Amino acid sequence: MMKLFLVVAICVALFLSLTDFSGKSPKHGESMLTVHFPEFRLIPTTGASGPESFVFDISGEGPYTGLSDGRIVKWIANESRWIDFAVTTPTREGCEGPHEHQRTEDVCGRPLGLAFEKSTGDLYIADAYMGLLKVGREGGLANQMLTRQLDEPLRFTNGLDVDPRTRVVYFTDSSSVYQRRNYIGVMMSGDRTGRLMKYDPNTKQVTTLLSNLAFPNGVVLSQNGEYLLVAETAKCRILRYWLNDTTSASKSRESYEIFSDRLPGFPDNIKRSPRGGFWIGVNTKHTKLTKFAMSNVWLGRAALGLSVDWMKVHSFWASYKGNGMAVRLSEGSGAISEVFEGKNGNRWMSISEVEERDRTLWVGSVNTPFVGMYKI
Repeated sequence: MMKLFLVVAICVALFLSLTDFSGKSPKHGESMLTVHFPEFRLIPTTGASGPESFVFDISGEGPYTGLSDGRIVKWIANESRWIDFAVTTPTREGCEGPHEHQRTEDVCGRPLGLAFEKSTGDLYIADAYMGLLKVGREGGLANQMLTRQLDEPLRFTNGLDVDPRTRVVYFTDSSSVYQRRNYIGVMMSGDRTGRLMKYDPNTKQVTTLLSNLAFPNGVVLSQNGEYLLVAETAKCRILRYWLNDTTSASKSRESYEIFSDRLPGFPDNIKRSPRGGFWIGVNTKHTKLTKFAMSNVWLGRAALGLSVDWMKVHSFWASYKGNGMAVRLSEGSGAISEVFEGKNGNRWMSISEVEERDRTLWVGSVNTPFVGMYKI
């Protein structure tokens, strides 16, 4: 009887924590962008779902995005269709087609973060299972970059960005314990084994820049190359990691600091905006109950000890009542200057990323079988 009570209590608490009943947007900010359909165009992704991240190549073509069956596809605008561009593993039998891709993504791959290296046109890929990879301009099978044995192997490679000046690749490993197909376990357990890392293609060396992070996710380099922003999802905040600390002024500060901790939910990917600042995809808005769960890790740990598939619980509830959004943070203060979200039944179950290009917002989600496109 006690176990049943615990199950019910935990289920209710987690369900409530995933839902925003208030419908309120952040109070601070210069502008609000509330999306109403049919102004918002939905572009289906053929054969798979979960367009996590977007990137345009050096010719401006695209976007490219990774899908749940392990493919990276390219949008051909003048033909209004997606074409296959690359894959992250040679094992493709049973990967494509209508089935639960989450069950096969450890074999088929799950590409998440994407970034082009501007001098060569090569595409770097952060695959949750295959690690850090690269594929040439013609696409095809991507090659793993980290062939040397790491002291701590990658278990959940997630976001990345490439420095156009040095060609150094910065990326995140979200957990050393949990894989992507059980990412809810990272959140519920209070796991702090995530890392911010860098790969230097010139020396083939991998360096850990920050460790003991709570679900590090998206990463982006500032326009001037002075710092990185990293989303620490489980803490609902953005960290700023300073690079090239060589001046006397920089030596007096820590290598990282909190850039923004006033986020309305759990941050995912980060992208620079051509209008200034950074777009943050917010997977799920939080409530007072979410904050309670975050400050009482014992609740999540107790739930993980029960015979419950929490990934299925989470997926079901997200599909029933999604509440994803995106915010644009100012580059100077990290304050919210713009909010992007649907209203009145047009809510997204989650938003992983917003890529702004030519006054168009490309909106991705790990849960949807389509890409969103909105003209500003």
